[in-house]
Amino acid sequence: MTYPNFTKEHKSLMAKYLTKEIFEELKGLKTKNGFTIEQAIKSGIDNPDSGIGVYAGDEESYTLFAPLFDPIIEEYHGFSKEDRHKSNLNPNELNASNPDPENRYIISTRIRVGRNLADFPLGTSISKKQRDEVQKIVSTTLGSLDGSLKGRYYPLLGMSEEDRLSLVQDHFLFKAGDRFLESAGLNRDWPSGRGIYHNNEKTFLVWVNEEDELRIISMQKGGNIKEVFERLVSAIKELEKRMKFAYSEHLGYITSCPTNLGTAMRASVHISLPKLCKDMELFKSITDKHHLQIRGIHGEHSNSEEGIYDVSNKRRLGITEVECVQDMHNGITELIKIEKNL
Repeated sequence: MTYPNFTKEHKSLMAKYLTKEIFEELKGLKTKNGFTIEQAIKSGIDNPDSGIGVYAGDEESYTLFAPLFDPIIEEYHGFSKEDRHKSNLNPNELNASNPDPENRYIISTRIRVGRNLADFPLGTSISKKQRDEVQKIVSTTLGSLDGSLKGRYYPLLGMSEEDRLSLVQDHFLFKAGDRFLESAGLNRDWPSGRGIYHNNEKTFLVWVNEEDELRIISMQKGGNIKEVFERLVSAIKELEKRMKFAYSEHLGYITSCPTNLGTAMRASVHISLPKLCKDMELFKSITDKHHLQIRGIHGEHSNSEEGIYDVSNKRRLGITEVECVQDMHNGITELIKIEKNL
């Protein structure tokens, strides 16, 4: 492969930092899983409107291709190659009483983390055989959970129409990834090796072999943020008894997209702010202060409906899980206070 032909439409961080010199330095290298720089940058080349434009194929990608990954991580996360990530999953250190005990504003709360198994490549370079093995390991582990985490695993391949409709109705079913994930190799062999687990109460959910090998989700109606975090932590601890997740002292939990590194956490609420949303400048000033981002309720790039927004933490790397959730709680508390006074 020769140096990519970047156009003025290519505005990703990959296009910004992949100089000809760095490309020449990296182009002949392969990780132990056979992942190359050409594979890492393919999505960003195919999709000029990519924001990041690069994916890792395994943990080694972040060290072997560090001349490209390091400046991207530093610009996106404000986290240098000398920094070390710290994890803290202790709910007792979270100061988060329910900011909306009367359920007037917060519709639902959801906290998720991405995880990948330590001894496997990431989804961008995993083989079909390895992906099926990941599904077997994860689904067996999930099947052994009991108590409030007990539930059922639904493989996507061969799923009955009845199960499919039920999961669609609950908004649990995930689809093949978008064009960015497609170009990164994350949709290969779809839907083989993918599946969904949820507990009987439908407050704990795991997506298997979507963008990351596990997407572990705790959620419920209303604004009891601490309860949602506690459930997530208890689930992670149970899973860690039986599986080892990819973790680096430098980058924290390893993920295929560099934006998710560190905690790999997204803590969010769906919140109704019909008055405040008429002053988006004020709304955004509050979310910026608390390191939060605003989305429409159908995720990234979607619009709001009836003044309902998805508000979540923006920072992931270089801060702890407790700090991520604390950011979200503090920001939501202030948003509600201002909405009440308008």
